[in-house]
Amino acid sequence: MFAQIRKNTSGCADWLWQQGINWLNATPREDDFSALCNFEFLEREIRPADVILFAGQSRVSKVIQTVVLSPWTHAALYIGRINDIRDPKARSRLAAYYDGDLSEPLVIESLLGKGTIVTPLRNYRKEHLRICRPATLTWQDADKVVNFGIEHLGMGYDVRQLLDLARFMFPYAILPRRWRSSLFQHNAGQPTHIVCSSMIARCFQQVHYPILPIVQNEQQDQLRFYERDFRLFTPSDFDYSPYFEIIKYPAWNAGREPAYRTLPWHQEEEHPHELVNKIPSPVHQPPRHASDETTITADFADRTGRVGQWQRLVGFRTFFRQA
Repeated sequence: MFAQIRKNTSGCADWLWQQGINWLNATPREDDFSALCNFEFLEREIRPADVILFAGQSRVSKVIQTVVLSPWTHAALYIGRINDIRDPKARSRLAAYYDGDLSEPLVIESLLGKGTIVTPLRNYRKEHLRICRPATLTWQDADKVVNFGIEHLGMGYDVRQLLDLARFMFPYAILPRRWRSSLFQHNAGQPTHIVCSSMIARCFQQVHYPILPIVQNEQQDQLRFYERDFRLFTPSDFDYSPYFEIIKYPAWNAGREPAYRTLPWHQEEEHPHELVNKIPSPVHQPPRHASDETTITADFADRTGRVGQWQRLVGFRTFFRQA
């Protein structure tokens, strides 16, 4: 009897958990950002071991944007095509997780509710993408990064790490102290669950390629680099890293004429009597007693110096209103 009750309770909890994940992964309004990125040119120029950043549109992406104060909410590792994998063992493992076209460009990513999977690059044709390229990485180490990324296939998504990272970056006492973060706990053995940016950071740490290392000058002009815990990385860290080149592919074609001269700018009709060089209108300043969010943020920054934390509060309020 008690075993049946426990089984029914467990099944109900699993159902509720899956419904919550589906709600977070849903996109309330899907926009087409293909105009921001020339996907065909990106697909031709991308290289194995490049990191792809995504500006997600799902509910969980909006939460991540609020927590990390960055538009980049997801990261994936480009591994190329199955035929491009030189290591036979890694190629066989990749083929076990992907049974599509052998010449299809692929990425490895960790997704909420799915774990670490392999996905065709073409699935993100309409997304806002950015490439972060490890500038000085050799092709031998690029192969090691790709092969180590393939080893992560099948791992679950670490929801606890995501919550701990949010609490670490959002230091408000909204949770009991007994619910301590596990980010700084040492766990023996290999991880079985991981998030997207941590998985990629772990791959680059395998070849000791820096992302955002801790740099200390211990003695006379002697610098020493220390690796950060791979669980502390977020997608925007690859954007901030000075060791990664930021590559953008705007949606215009190169030609003899400078591209900006051929852009389809929207022109509004102007009356002939208007001045050629218009005098800009003065910027409206809200009264001191105004209660809008801009004034509140400025006053709050003057008093406490915690603009980022206040922006997270405002962002969370906006998110729950729209959800």
